[in-house]
Amino acid sequence: MRLLNFLSQLIAQFNKFSVNIAITALISGIAIFIALPKSDVTKYNVETGKPWPYPLLIAPFELPVKKSAERIQQEKDSTRKDFAPYFELMTDVAQTQIARFEHDYQSGKLGHFNAGEMEHAVNKLKEIYRAGVVSSEDMNKVQQDEYTQVQIVVGTTSTLRESRFLLTKNSAREHLLADKTTPLDNALVSHIDNYININLSLNKEKSEASLQEALNEITPIAYLKPAGAKIIDRGEIVTPQHQLEVESFNDELNMRNDNQKNILLFYVGRLGLIFTIISAVVFYLSLFRHSYLASSHKIYLIFSLITLFCIIASIAQSTNLVPIYAIPFVMVPIVLRIFTDSRTAFIAHLTTVMLVSFSSHNDIIFFPVQVLAGLLAVFTLSELSERSQILRTAAIVTVGASIFIFFYELSTLNILNRNTALDQVIVGLDMERYRDLALSGVALLFTYPLLYLIERIFGFTSAVTLVELSNINNPILRRLAKVAQGTFVHSMQVGNLAAEVADKIGGDVLLVRTSALYHDIGKILKPDYFTENQDRFNPHDNLSEQESAAIIIGHVTEGLRLAEKAGLPKPIRDIIQTHHGRSLVKYFYIQAVNKLGKEQVDENDFRYPGPNPTTLEQAIIMMADSVEAASRSLKEHTEKTISDLVNNIIDAQMADGVFNECPITFRDISQAKDTLIKSLMIIYHNRIAYPELNTEPQLMPVKHRGLFPTSRETD
Repeated sequence: MRLLNFLSQLIAQFNKFSVNIAITALISGIAIFIALPKSDVTKYNVETGKPWPYPLLIAPFELPVKKSAERIQQEKDSTRKDFAPYFELMTDVAQTQIARFEHDYQSGKLGHFNAGEMEHAVNKLKEIYRAGVVSSEDMNKVQQDEYTQVQIVVGTTSTLRESRFLLTKNSAREHLLADKTTPLDNALVSHIDNYININLSLNKEKSEASLQEALNEITPIAYLKPAGAKIIDRGEIVTPQHQLEVESFNDELNMRNDNQKNILLFYVGRLGLIFTIISAVVFYLSLFRHSYLASSHKIYLIFSLITLFCIIASIAQSTNLVPIYAIPFVMVPIVLRIFTDSRTAFIAHLTTVMLVSFSSHNDIIFFPVQVLAGLLAVFTLSELSERSQILRTAAIVTVGASIFIFFYELSTLNILNRNTALDQVIVGLDMERYRDLALSGVALLFTYPLLYLIERIFGFTSAVTLVELSNINNPILRRLAKVAQGTFVHSMQVGNLAAEVADKIGGDVLLVRTSALYHDIGKILKPDYFTENQDRFNPHDNLSEQESAAIIIGHVTEGLRLAEKAGLPKPIRDIIQTHHGRSLVKYFYIQAVNKLGKEQVDENDFRYPGPNPTTLEQAIIMMADSVEAASRSLKEHTEKTISDLVNNIIDAQMADGVFNECPITFRDISQAKDTLIKSLMIIYHNRIAYPELNTEPQLMPVKHRGLFPTSRETD
């Protein structure tokens, strides 16, 4: 029954999910599924000379241990070197050419040589053909591949012959000339050249087939390890033999699983795993951060970061370009801590490392290290307002993760053994892991420029940006201070008042203080038309009430235009647009009504375009702006006059319904009133009247009797 109630609640909650978050989560899940490795078999990462970080590994079956690649290559090279290629002997070539040589001699075509010389020449010709004459191309092949023997094929039989005895047509002539026992006449040698032809031809097809058959007979298996035999135990230093056995275990396990698994079930399981984790994030946002569902840019940012780092981890794992520990996963909680909140930041980080660790099969220490790093990042970075905060967070995260790994390695190295020396302990540490953590810490420093990119893509405004914009050396603020000093002073006062109110009722202090500096920048274009900038001349005296109202109202639209041109963030532009809401320019409206009558006056001509405030910060700026401007018209700045002024103005705004669309409560408004009254009292409090210096010396009566005055008299 409880289960059914729980499920019904979940379904009811799910019905509240927006289509936006559902589509975002779906796209994110599919992207992660495509990016992650398509293997469900655990692979052990092994490095020679490093301690084995995993539990005891036992062969669950008879394990064929493969030879190393170097050994296989050596055996192949040896096989190629010992191989004898096949040469086809053409017997008729020798018989034909010798018979032709004898016939030409007898017919006198070869000149006049005695019978002894000719007999010797015939013998030499027979000797050459017995050695074998090959083409230059075939001879180069034999020499290039370093064949020491060849097989001479005659019919169905073959005989081995050393390759050094083979001749080409050129080397045969050299052979004749090099014979010093019974040298032949050069003229006769030139005649013999015409009767030397190739009688051995390389059979490439048969030779290649025979060589390939010999190479195929090289078995990749070195030996069989019986089932139940130990492969390696935790803490043992990995030797080359261990590496071969572990790699053989990985390959055999992959082969067995590929042969037995149902590919459809595998994909269903993988998708189920990913979407279960993604759905947990969605349910968290719905139950605990329901306000985020209406803020699409926050949803996009959360799922984009999760997806991006899963893809980066997958690429790094598949290409081996970047070690997994060098990837700055902590960038996820840092960015989200700045733009959302600490809990959401940690949940997103936990989701990311969970997907990476479950699907990429890293070592067992990866997940707890990343969880610890995420916690340190969230706890050490409350609000980013300075560059040094990123550096501090990166240092704390790197040191904390390194300490955690160090103690873990100590617990697995069995260093309590009395025979274990300190240098052996140091050698046993995985220094590459510490190096990768340091690289990850350095990569975290790039979070600062990344924030600018995120702000532009997703429409966020970070504290760093607000701090930069609050600098009065900003071109717009410098221009405002130059052409409209009264407005500039007014804006600064509004910023101080709004900041106090925001701090009291829980608004964004930095946002209201910075926005207040820009809320009246539209007055830059016509500063003399606003009372705070006027000296004696009032240009409104020469204008109608409608024209004056249009100029006053125009400072909102002109301010919005200047803000867009300057690239000010959207929250500041929204405050510029809403700091008067849909209120009336009452001064000129009343004058127009008194002059022309209410029926002849269109109220819309005297009303700001709005909209009314929709956020707490917008409401705070509206109250502070109205109160500060009105306070300048008071003849006396007493507690009563200031209190009456603040209450009347804010009560009138409430009566007009300007706060109906923003999340501000009656309690917030009451606290805002009190804060504004106290702040204005401090601003306008009476100063001590300093006495005037009397330039004429006067004789003062001596009140003491002794040489020096008493302490009472000096007081």
